[in-house]
Amino acid sequence: MKLSTKGRYGLKAMFELSLTHSKGPVSIKTIAAKQNIPEQYLEQIFSKLKKANLIKSVRGAQGGYLLSRKASEITVYDVLTVLEGPVSISDCLLDKDSCENSDSCVTKLVWEKMRDAMDNVMKSITLCDMVNNYNETHNINRLENDIYCLMNNEIKK
Repeated sequence: MKLSTKGRYGLKAMFELSLTHSKGPVSIKTIAAKQNIPEQYLEQIFSKLKKANLIKSVRGAQGGYLLSRKASEITVYDVLTVLEGPVSISDCLLDKDSCENSDSCVTKLVWEKMRDAMDNVMKSITLCDMVNNYNETHNINRLENDIYCLMNNEIKK
């Protein structure tokens, strides 16, 4: 399975919103520039994320986009299922009628376990986790990271 650019760009954009969460609304132009995403494509992605209540928009000169919830409450799964739909290793998991051997398929159990494992991993990683990992791998000031986590009710020790 391979994610589309929509899923990859959407997750990068949500990461950027999480990273700048305490600074207020962020424009599409700023996010697009920082994450190297085409602006028009990002507008389409944000339309879906907004419809799913993962982000909200603020109008005006200082407007832009914000997360609708804390970064610690939004998972990779939330973002990717909005943009990509359910994870599917094989068509038979989404549509029983796609294969005439569905009931006796010898590989179906493998595909189900792979799907479930991927779902569990995506559900276990929050946007806050992504920011923490970024901060740790890029030697961001520990105090700055702790402040970010406090704002998201998620202190890492």
